[in-house]
Amino acid sequence: MADIEKNAGQEAVEKKAKKAAAKADSNKSGSKGKKETKEKKGFFSRIAGWFKDLKKEFKKVVWPDRKKVFNNTLVVLAVVIIGSIVVGLIDTGLLKLMQFLMGLSN
Repeated sequence: MADIEKNAGQEAVEKKAKKAAAKADSNKSGSKGKKETKEKKGFFSRIAGWFKDLKKEFKKVVWPDRKKVFNNTLVVLAVVIIGSIVVGLIDTGLLKLMQFLMGLSN
């Protein structure tokens, strides 16, 4: 039984080694025809490239029109006002409850 487990373990190791060797061979053969001209860019050229990419992305953005912005602003303001009123009412109710409970203890 132990021999079978050893053989299975050795086969798995051999398969991994073959895959690694095949991967290494494919990487070598794939890069034969190509020149490796990948130079490290300077700090300022990378920053300039980042701003160019940023400009391209901003051109892809679909900006909302005035009517949509106005409607969304009204919705946000209404939700904030309603939320503030609800929180204020809860706070006042809890304050009155605490005052009532404190009055009972006297």
